[in-house]
Amino acid sequence: MKIGLIGLGRMGMSITERLLSGKHEVVVFDILRPNVFQMESGGATGAESIEDLVGKLVPPRIIWLMLPCGDPVETTIESLSDMLSPEDIIIDGGNTCYKDDLHRAEDMKKKGIRYIDAGVSGGIWGVRDGFCIMLGGDSEDINHIAPILKTLAVKDGYAYCGPTGAGHFVKMIHNGIEYALMEAYGEGFELLKASPYHEYYKLDEIARLWNSGSVIRSWLLSLVESALLNDPDLDSIKGFVNDTGMGRWTVEEAVRLGVSAPIIAASLFKRFQSGQEDVFSNKVIAGLRKEFGGHQVKYKK
Repeated sequence: MKIGLIGLGRMGMSITERLLSGKHEVVVFDILRPNVFQMESGGATGAESIEDLVGKLVPPRIIWLMLPCGDPVETTIESLSDMLSPEDIIIDGGNTCYKDDLHRAEDMKKKGIRYIDAGVSGGIWGVRDGFCIMLGGDSEDINHIAPILKTLAVKDGYAYCGPTGAGHFVKMIHNGIEYALMEAYGEGFELLKASPYHEYYKLDEIARLWNSGSVIRSWLLSLVESALLNDPDLDSIKGFVNDTGMGRWTVEEAVRLGVSAPIIAASLFKRFQSGQEDVFSNKVIAGLRKEFGGHQVKYKK
């Protein structure tokens, strides 16, 4: 199939490369021209603008967006809506809030343009191993792009989740779970590092051991092993963990729906704290302990 792809970050490039390996024709655009040139060298057709990309596709067009959520997606879809024809398809493959899908799909429907929301997981390894894709929209539209999905996904790695927003909702919960799993691994390895046996432990070997038949084995744990093998104390990186949005939306949905999700919430709040070098709440606690119990306080020099 022929497809346009807008947004050549790490995931956008990986998707483009996998589509090219599946013999699809891919027209690409990114605001960073070197990214376009890189994909051209791999067999993609480069476009100089969104309008140029649309012009290089034949109706009914298929255009896949891999852009940061929010304004970049909003403005791009607005621009596309004035260039596309009825029955063309826009696929938002980024980490968009499902609520945004609802109004975008409705706006596109007025112009006869199809809209699919696609939650994509697999990270940078997806180009080699295949992606997991969670889809929302009209089932007929998803059937139409099935050749693309079969190329991108691992075996049994894509599914129609329901009407507009359903795909991104599933991806949102997926990312919330991901937050909690990573936090649990992080806390466990910190305990190992702080233990009285730490001098005997090789943490990468423990990760490999746990991944050999234990109930907590996982792909994430294999990545922990890889990280620790290359840098046993992780001295080369800072402990700052960005909140990308989807974990926050998961917690907001838990509150709205009245669902108890304390572990996911705690992992989100831990990310907030990771960006602070001297957390004020900890200062309050230290001050209180001094006031009521005369406990020692460490002062800044």
